[in-house]
Amino acid sequence: MASVQLVNLNKIYGEGTKQPVHILHDVNLDITDGEFVVFVGPSGCGKSTLLRCIAGLEEISSGDLNIDGERVNDRTPKERGIGMVFQSYALYPHMSVYHNMAFGLELAGMPKDQIREHVTAVAKTLQLDHLLDRKPKALSGGQRQRVAIGRAIVREPKVFLFDEPLSNLDAALRVQMRIEIARLHGELKNTMVYVTHDQVEAMTLADKIVVLSAGRVEQVGAPLELYHRPANMFVAGFIGSPKMNFIEVDTQNAKDTSITLQLGEQSMVLARKAEGMSGKATLGIRPEHFTVDGTGDLFVESKVSVVEHLGDQCMLYMELDGMDGPLVAVADGDFMAQKGDVLKLGIPASRAHLFDQNQQRVLPLGE
Repeated sequence: MASVQLVNLNKIYGEGTKQPVHILHDVNLDITDGEFVVFVGPSGCGKSTLLRCIAGLEEISSGDLNIDGERVNDRTPKERGIGMVFQSYALYPHMSVYHNMAFGLELAGMPKDQIREHVTAVAKTLQLDHLLDRKPKALSGGQRQRVAIGRAIVREPKVFLFDEPLSNLDAALRVQMRIEIARLHGELKNTMVYVTHDQVEAMTLADKIVVLSAGRVEQVGAPLELYHRPANMFVAGFIGSPKMNFIEVDTQNAKDTSITLQLGEQSMVLARKAEGMSGKATLGIRPEHFTVDGTGDLFVESKVSVVEHLGDQCMLYMELDGMDGPLVAVADGDFMAQKGDVLKLGIPASRAHLFDQNQQRVLPLGE
């Protein structure tokens, strides 16, 4: 096991050319020993590039990468003590499961009896012990992914890196493998860094989530911290499914302990420290935090355009002037509504988020 530290890490493609492309911007991050950290963000945000910089598959343009307190910028991937699981399984099709898992140890010159001991123990942990003689083509997608994970485990690396390992699996297998990876981390207690665009994976697996946008770290924190206290509108909109609704409001009477929001002819007082704030702002409310029972501190009336009954939930997609997309609300599964209905949704002040004109969250007192 090991800690990982990134200090002002930058990645630039085409350095010295007329049009260099700056991919990662001054990334600073501390990953403690045994921690499970997940990088999330939209496609092209730099999360896989950052993982590859840690692995040694991409050269770091500037800054420092420390593993277990030692600077490893100039070390090869195998010298860093890294085990990596790729999006594609990258298994040798002509080799059995056993030899796929043993290949790295054989190259390292480990005695055959020790190799068999290592591979057998790991295969048992991953429930692959009855499949050791099979070739990859005879395995399911989930089994192939477990072989790829097993191949990394047998090398006993200091740090495990996962680059979107579940994206090629169907929905049911993704859930199963997510549970397997969580169980594995609980048993091995190794430091793990995991890249995904699926924020459900991030919320369920991570001790700590790193949200990236355009090569910059927007926020780092525990899953529920990012859900309840997003630093800005980008994080608020990315964490949570369906994403947070953003409604334009006017701010008035900003004081040291409160601020009044105006939406049409309605007003709502929020216990926010926002002295000097005035003009336009953005009110954030998660779909699951709307009320449909007539309670709330502020209300929006909107026409239903689409209704989705999901059993335990009823998803309501509604039209609201000034919003780029639909207003989304989540109601109880038995809630009855149909296209064309006009509903009055309540917004509790305790569930609301306020963002200023720079899209930064205005923090409540005590946070």
